[in-house]
Parts: sequence; C-alpha cells; structure tokens
Amino acid sequence: MHPAMEELQAKKIETTIENLRRNNMEAVFAKTKEEALSLVRGYLAPGCTVGVGGSVTLDEIGAIQLLRNGNYHFLDRYAEGLTQEERKLIFRQSLCCDVYLMSTNAVTETGALYNVDGNSNRVAALLYGPDSVVVVAGINKIVSTVEDAVKRVKTTAAPANATRLSCSTPCARTGKCVSLMRTGDDEICSGCAAEERICANYVVCGRQRIPGHIKVILVGEALGF
Repeated sequence: MHPAMEELQAKKIETTIENLRRNNMEAVFAKTKEEALSLVRGYLAPGCTVGVGGSVTLDEIGAIQLLRNGNYHFLDRYAEGLTQEERKLIFRQSLCCDVYLMSTNAVTETGALYNVDGNSNRVAALLYGPDSVVVVAGINKIVSTVEDAVKRVKTTAAPANATRLSCSTPCARTGKCVSLMRTGDDEICSGCAAEERICANYVVCGRQRIPGHIKVILVGEALGF
C-alpha cells in the first residue's frame, strides 16, 4: 500500500476508535490477526464461560481453536453432531455467559456498530445478558455512516453470508439485496420474502450506558464479510 493511503487508513482507524470510545465502548487496534487473538485472550479469565456469535472473523483469527483448547467453558455452537435443540440450548446459555465473542457487520467512523441477524441470537447477546461483549472486526468493515453500513450489508455481508450458509435467497443468487433493484425501495429493512431470509432484525449500537461493556478490537486486515 502506498504510504499516502496508509496514512489515510490510519486516520480513519484513529477517528473510528476515538468515536467508539466517546460512545462508551472500549476500543483498541490490532495490526494483525495474531495481535487480535492475543487481545481476545486477554479478555478471557481462566475457567470463564464463553459464547460466540456466528462469525467467519473469529475463525480466521484463531479464536474458535483458542476456546476449544484453552481453560475455558466454551459453549461450542460449532461442535459436531449437535441437534437443533442442543444448538438452541447453547444459544440460550450464551445469553448468560461471562464473555461473548462476535464480529459485526459494520463499524461506522462515527462510533456505531451495525448488525443484521436472522435468528438474532447474536444481536440478543450483544444487547443484553453476557457480562462482557468482545467484538472483533477487520478494517474492511469500517464505513463512514450508518447509511453506508446499511448498503454494506445489502451488497456484501448478507449475500456472502447467505451463500456461506447455503440459504435460498435472492441475494445469494444475484450478489445483492433485491431492495436495491427496486426503484425507490431504500428502506433499511426492505428485502426479500424468502423463507430463509437472514435479515430479520436490525440493530444500531450507539452510545452505551455501561462504559466498557462492549469492547471493540479493530484489526488492520480484511477479515470476514
């Protein structure tokens, strides 16, 4: 990357972290995914109960492997052979865990987190329940405003995740939300009527009432969708 672009990127990260902190979220920067994993480890006490939201990012930085091999009570939603009821129980138990790890669909430079969910166990844990929520996000998820975050989900996050999860949705087939193909249909929750639609609930986290309850680790790499 050209030094001029590196400087611009550094300023964007600095602004984002500053505004997340202003919104009562703890925010730190990790240059690499290895540094990010080290920071995640620092938030985990031995023997603590840990839940996770569905996340490619967590897998990419090695967090899932860390939780499986470390001295933690990991509520492993990815364990082989789980029945639907067993996974549902893990989702519920995760609402009362010590630490909840997740990524986010977008982080705005103004200091907000934007997330869209289908099952909504992830946004439920983000909003209330766990003692601490740790959000890991690559710099590819930084956008200017909430409006840009909405567009990012409709053009990147939702289509990619629908494809990953083998969902039968228009965005998985076309690469973008159907709402973007309809003139004048720019509502935040506009979309398809597919049974497997993954966009059901929309959450914007602004200024928090409990300082530091949400911790955000911004990583200087492109991670996840």
